[in-house]
Amino acid sequence: MLIKFFIKPRKGVLDPQGRAVAENLRSLGFSTVKDVKVGKYIEVYVQETDREKAKQMAVEMAKKSLVNEIIEDYEFEIVEEQG
Repeated sequence: MLIKFFIKPRKGVLDPQGRAVAENLRSLGFSTVKDVKVGKYIEVYVQETDREKAKQMAVEMAKKSLVNEIIEDYEFEIVEEQG
């Protein structure tokens, strides 16, 4: 199975990289850009066939290693690999 993690700064947390991207886009003529959040996308492949176990693993991985819950929010998606 594949676990896809989508991690971004929490609302209200300073995101200097996002601010720089937003300013750059506005300078390129995209004047309607209001804000940008720059986050992380992580793919983790696991040898697990039980979807519930994979979900439990994903939560543990996020809390123990991948996400700083003080400043980041996250979501994940479980995808069954084809083949």
